[in-house]
Amino acid sequence: MRLLVVEVCVTGQRRALYETQAITRLGEGLAATGRLSEAAMTRTIAAVADFCRSAEARGTHEILIVATSAVRDALNRQAFVDRVQRAVGHAVEIVTGEEEARLALLGVLEGLPGLAGTFVLFDIGGGSTEFILARARRVAAAFSLPLGVVPLAERYGTDGPLDWSRYAHMEREIRSGLAGGLAAFAAGSRPDSLVGTAGTVTTLAALDQELQAYDPARVQGHVLERPRIERLLKRLGALSAAARATLPCLEPGRADLIIPGIAICLAVMDRFGAAAVSVSDSGLREGILIQHLSGGPP
Repeated sequence: MRLLVVEVCVTGQRRALYETQAITRLGEGLAATGRLSEAAMTRTIAAVADFCRSAEARGTHEILIVATSAVRDALNRQAFVDRVQRAVGHAVEIVTGEEEARLALLGVLEGLPGLAGTFVLFDIGGGSTEFILARARRVAAAFSLPLGVVPLAERYGTDGPLDWSRYAHMEREIRSGLAGGLAAFAAGSRPDSLVGTAGTVTTLAALDQELQAYDPARVQGHVLERPRIERLLKRLGALSAAARATLPCLEPGRADLIIPGIAICLAVMDRFGAAAVSVSDSGLREGILIQHLSGGPP
């Protein structure tokens, strides 16, 4: 979960007042049951309420709550969004995978205005990974693949130190999923570059630079080269989840999720023949805001 509080001037310019995130594992157990668990819903609703209080304390007069893959895939999604609305007094908008991808692109293009040519943007999430093929800064194709870090971590036990044979099995599953799911995506087209957004790649960018505290300005536009990602995988894979959680910029809730995230990232790089990934700190949150301020729905 990610929170962004902004002040919008009459000119349309905006200033970020506060941002934070929390890992609540809303999709925990979803792959096995098809439903959001009671414990996961309770954790998440408490975090939403905390986010709303933080926003209201900063004088907000409008709050948007947007849900993505875990909620849209759950059989009990309506019961969950109803509970959220009762708890905080604000409605929840559930976006489709294609809408999520389009909104992420809006945020990335604003944050990286120099992006040009043909590129693929990917967003690794808890329950899915979104892909956009962009040409001349416009969406040429968008696809949401049900490949997320939470079910992979649950199946392969990535809290470490890693069993590298199990990691190899996970890697094969990921590559098979990409080959099948993206068979028609960007067919006959080789992108000029690859861009990543959201928690996995932004965390890797912070770790790669050995930041002692997360700095969006230094993460934005950072280039992750494959050998450096592989070195981070070996380093993190040798550690327990508790040891990983002590590293700066790797919050405890991501300690086991970062490993399947890296595996997806490396497999996506191979899929598109990319030696490096450009990182965008801005993404879905900013895209939601841009769309809302333009007068459109999330």
